Amino acid sequence: MERITITPRNNWQNKVEKLGFGFHSTNVPYWDESAYYKITMDEVLHIEKATAELWDMCLKAVQFVIDTDAYNQFHIPENFIEHIERSWNEDHPAIYGRFDFAYKEGQLKLLEFNADTPTSVYEAGIVQWFWLQDFNANLDQFNSIHEKLIDYWGYLKEYLYDDTLYFTCVKRNLEDLTTVEYLRDCAIQAKIETKLIFIDDIGWDEDKKVFVDMEENEIKNIFKLYPYEWLVNETFGQNILEDQNSALWIEPSWKMILSNKAILPILWHLFPDHPLLLKSYFDQGDLVEYAQKPILSREGANIKLVKEDTIIEETGGDYGDEGFIYQELFELPKFGDNYALIGSWIIGQQPAGMGIRESNNLITNNVSRFIPHVIEG
Repeated sequence: MERITITPRNNWQNKVEKLGFGFHSTNVPYWDESAYYKITMDEVLHIEKATAELWDMCLKAVQFVIDTDAYNQFHIPENFIEHIERSWNEDHPAIYGRFDFAYKEGQLKLLEFNADTPTSVYEAGIVQWFWLQDFNANLDQFNSIHEKLIDYWGYLKEYLYDDTLYFTCVKRNLEDLTTVEYLRDCAIQAKIETKLIFIDDIGWDEDKKVFVDMEENEIKNIFKLYPYEWLVNETFGQNILEDQNSALWIEPSWKMILSNKAILPILWHLFPDHPLLLKSYFDQGDLVEYAQKPILSREGANIKLVKEDTIIEETGGDYGDEGFIYQELFELPKFGDNYALIGSWIIGQQPAGMGIRESNNLITNNVSRFIPHVIEG
């Protein structure tokens, strides 16, 4: 994998905004086409195979957590366990997830799995693809995200109630809204009737014990871009357990197990010394160089990197009270002043493509940049 510096397209801001990509820049650039990453087909096949293998391992890990009643490690409210297990045993549908990899010196290592509310799927599936058509349409990307989303929504249609599929996120968050509207558009292309509703506007009919929209229509299918760890600890979220419609939530509640960093020590316990995994424990154990991560942190918050008894990098935030995991330190590869992280997408049950984010720090956070890629060689 190489990082190649290039000149951005003329008026690139207008080009990406025409695609509906309005959050390309804030006080710092997010979309950055002043460079691209060149990756070989052999490397792509390696990432693709690893993604499929890890997905299979993750499903086995969910079953293990359920079978051994290991929820106390995950900071999951006890009253939601029955709902989680029912969603698993009834095979409630899931649509997507993103494995974050460090790829260095031929080694591909899982850093974490974003299984509940992963973002950057629009940038990976659409924005970088249209960039490639302008850059060199004769080249290719590891990117079948768009096609697989449409196909899998079509497959999931049979699992849904014969009713509208609602899509929801918080208000006044352009990134979340863009992601939700993109996923909704894919569902529409799969011939599913959809409707957008902000999570703030979802109502609860206390008499019927059902969720309703602003016109009092009952909600039976809903895709949410809203973290379970927030939802289950809010009064509103408790209504999920009382819902007489047993609405299908996508992602399903069994994803609470996989979206939690406690899954990393579970994976290491089940598959010790697996070449895709890093040693991970619920305490420091035998680790000398490690990353300390809160089990529920987002966007790189409250992470501490330790090397030779020295903190080499750490971030602040509001997480940590829920507990930590300790993961063997495997530093991201450095290209100049940039540290690159590969996000590999699983759509349904299949690897579907990748996006690369880079940062000037070892910890990838909410000011990281999205850099397009091409396959060459």
